[in-house]
Amino acid sequence: QVQLVESGGGLVQAGGSLRLSCAASGRTLYAMAWFRQAPGKERDFVAAITWSAGNTYYADSVKGRFTISRDNAKNTVYLQMSSLKPEDTAVYYCGARYYSGNYARDDYDYWGQGTQVTVSS
Repeated sequence: QVQLVESGGGLVQAGGSLRLSCAASGRTLYAMAWFRQAPGKERDFVAAITWSAGNTYYADSVKGRFTISRDNAKNTVYLQMSSLKPEDTAVYYCGARYYSGNYARDDYDYWGQGTQVTVSS
């Protein structure tokens, strides 16, 4: 069993920055990712990182603005978000999976509770 605890969401003005954290406990994971869901929309892929090699993957909408990273010693994944836009407003979810695959698909084995990010214009 794996537990994921997210933190770091909040309210920020457009152009600002936020850093989300996701602390994982339990079994060794293969990869972790961030997804987001805006009101009335489906949950969309944001970024993913493989735990061992640190390979990263990004949605086109966040490339150059968001950076995913991990701290193996703390079992924590981060999402540094910069140049935030109102359209980045959503609940952000951390996901974890045991195996490789299409990281943009939301078929992860575990999910966190979500953290709200609101970007004002």
